[in-house]
Amino acid sequence: MFQFFMKGGPVMWPLLLVSIATVTVAVERIWFMIVEARKRRPRDVEAILGKLEKRKTAEALEVAKASPDFLARTLAYALEHREVSLSNAFLQAANRELSRFSRGLPVLDTVITLAPLLGLLGTVTGLIKAFGLLGDQELAAPAALTGGIAEALIATAFGLVIAVVALIPFNYLNAKLEAARLELEDTGTQVELILRGGKG
Repeated sequence: MFQFFMKGGPVMWPLLLVSIATVTVAVERIWFMIVEARKRRPRDVEAILGKLEKRKTAEALEVAKASPDFLARTLAYALEHREVSLSNAFLQAANRELSRFSRGLPVLDTVITLAPLLGLLGTVTGLIKAFGLLGDQELAAPAALTGGIAEALIATAFGLVIAVVALIPFNYLNAKLEAARLELEDTGTQVELILRGGKG
């Protein structure tokens, strides 16, 4: 396996580092999503909104503080700072939660673009090596010539595999981020409607 890896040429070392970064970020982020899913408490959020409708703000805040749900945590921060500006506080807390969900996505996004480019770099260097042998008239050593071509193909394949592997968790995490954003927006709208209804 190691000999196969080394046939890819020097560009394989950056590709190896990129692949390690991909696996590390993907595993950490997927574990984060699993933990967040276990912390979800839709009933807590419904209870908070219900208490707000009944103008029981203190009780709503108490439920929000006790809940591990990220929506409840956002509502808790907003209710704690309602005297200044509840909507601005909610927006600030929502952005903080979304930043937690989006952490690591730029790394995967970079890998999806970088890995194929590194693979192409390996292709170029491998072909340069192969054509260099042609220029030196070393056609008597076909193994050396095919080695340069193999280097080009291995590096390209490795780069594409890394990009494909990174693309799957990237899309999954993006979908989870978008779902969290929609839930926050929906909850914020509900709170705004409740407060407007109270003023009316």
